[in-house]
Amino acid sequence: MRTANLSGRLVLIRDDGTAVDVEQASDGLFGADPQAVYSRWPEFHAWATDSDLPAGSPFDVRDLGAPVPAPRQVLAVGLNYRDHVVESGFALPDTLPPVFTKYISSLTGPVTEVRLPEGGHTDWEVELVAVIGKEAYRVAEDDAWLHVAGLTVGQDISERISQLAGPAPQFSLGKSYPGFAPTGPCLVTPDAFADPDDLELGCSLNGEEMQKGRTRDLIFSVPALVAKLSAVLPLLPGDVIFTGTPAGVGLGRSPQRRLADGDELVSYIEGVGELRQTFRA
Repeated sequence: MRTANLSGRLVLIRDDGTAVDVEQASDGLFGADPQAVYSRWPEFHAWATDSDLPAGSPFDVRDLGAPVPAPRQVLAVGLNYRDHVVESGFALPDTLPPVFTKYISSLTGPVTEVRLPEGGHTDWEVELVAVIGKEAYRVAEDDAWLHVAGLTVGQDISERISQLAGPAPQFSLGKSYPGFAPTGPCLVTPDAFADPDDLELGCSLNGEEMQKGRTRDLIFSVPALVAKLSAVLPLLPGDVIFTGTPAGVGLGRSPQRRLADGDELVSYIEGVGELRQTFRA
């Protein structure tokens, strides 16, 4: 099952790529708000799976917003692929990877124009993003997928000077400029994948491949992250988890690369879709 935020309304995406308005198709059983559905996710999933949906309507991907536009919590994980740990010059995390946030004002949809901070070093980090569909607190790893509504594509765009400046790193601020958390194009439920723990992801800059990996190489898988994070705090319906990025970021290259005016960044995850960001000085 695929859901999306189309011009601020919750829609289901049919296999033919058309969109079905949920509020209309459910005769008002579920509202139009793309965020509110997560508080009723198990009920919604059952309805959408069993319903005979009407024909959908074509749409422009530029009208898609973030699948989760207003989460209560955004958790982001660093150093969660071994090759990225190596290129970053850190030691492998053993008990829990670094966790920070991206403030919700940075969230956007899949096709956007992003303004580059003046004098910065702005970088890319393609990531698998997991969305919580059922409250998780002290959840066992074996049960964790039962608490995940779905998966989407994310970019943890990062301004490295702000991120690393000062007596202690400012990860959350350096990664939360407007437009620095594009997500989408849709949310795909775990049962739609042959194996939700093994998906290809990557990104290209102006047509040149920058990152390519597989989520099976996560140090802490989605179930492991849900278990470890929920051991500390309740994960709430609609919460967003950025799970980490593979190698190939600009900071880890020799010479280093950074995003510049006019660059186009395309990010994808197998079975989900792609993001497309254009950057402006």
